[in-house]
Amino acid sequence: MSVRKVLVIRFRRIGDAVLSVVICSSLRKSFPEAEIHYVLNDHIAPLFENHPDIDKIITFSDEENNHFFEYLRKVRQLMKTERYDVIIDTRATIKTLWFSAFSLRTKYRIGTSKFYNHFFHNYRVRNHVNDDLDEVVRNLLLLQPLEREGKLVMTTDFRLYVTEQETAEFRKYMEQEGINFSRFIVVCTPFTRVARKAWDMAKMKEILFRIIQRYDAQLIFNYSREEKAAALALYEDMGKDEHIFIDIEADSLRKLVSMLETADFFFGNEGGPRHIAQACHLPGLAIYPPWVELPRWLPSNDPRYQSVSPFDMFPGQVIEGRTEKELFDLLSVEYVWERLQPMMDEAFIRKAKL
Repeated sequence: MSVRKVLVIRFRRIGDAVLSVVICSSLRKSFPEAEIHYVLNDHIAPLFENHPDIDKIITFSDEENNHFFEYLRKVRQLMKTERYDVIIDTRATIKTLWFSAFSLRTKYRIGTSKFYNHFFHNYRVRNHVNDDLDEVVRNLLLLQPLEREGKLVMTTDFRLYVTEQETAEFRKYMEQEGINFSRFIVVCTPFTRVARKAWDMAKMKEILFRIIQRYDAQLIFNYSREEKAAALALYEDMGKDEHIFIDIEADSLRKLVSMLETADFFFGNEGGPRHIAQACHLPGLAIYPPWVELPRWLPSNDPRYQSVSPFDMFPGQVIEGRTEKELFDLLSVEYVWERLQPMMDEAFIRKAKL
């Protein structure tokens, strides 16, 4: 059998989907003639339009996801219409098992090994056994059963793409809003929709002032609709500094990619935009709260993409008896700046040479 048509099931959020695209890219390299379909929640899907390693994006709306029988009908119709040779279920939840349940003749029904998916997945991969593996490597392990069909060519480089026209149009918009592309540009995400994932705002403000002072940098605050009030409050608190651009809005995920493609550095809290920044090959430093598994969610040893967390300040030490917030509060301005400054210096020098 040759691998002719593959379904990759992802769903979930932006970061998960961005990191999982390595499956599609590795499939393209390994089986260049294969048709690759990617299942996503519909609000994420535009991010992957025109991706060279994805032939078809299959979307599910919140309404479809929240109405079981409507969801079931759509999955059943899809599996009846399409004849997949391979199903790769990155989640293997009770809900995603229905794709395989409606396609039991598919030769390769691959999923993460769980106690309840023996019947539905005939290849169950134990890709979550080793805690030291990052999310990209765990995703790529799901391709191992396909070694029977030919040599696998793996890539850990997850990329996102927008057209040159999209980037040119957004660049023009940024210039109209006052951005000078000859100066240093930093995209910042001091905000998060999940409040407890945000580093202390007073400390964040101090770091942002230092960036302005040292690099005469232009800071673009990137925020969601839910984070706008926090963004405006920080802008006011920083005296409406002329270095801060509060009104440059990437009101779609594709525009966010265009924004990051034109910037020089990324700094802020951990989240989806950080993964997108790395997918745009934009150097950056993200602040991770203590409860996020850093080795898992920072899939790179590349010095351009770094993180900082409270545990970095106390290597090899066990910090007991503290709440998550108390642990997060241990992360100091001086330590973050110590990690950030050399990275920014390098990016600033690189910019000056262009």
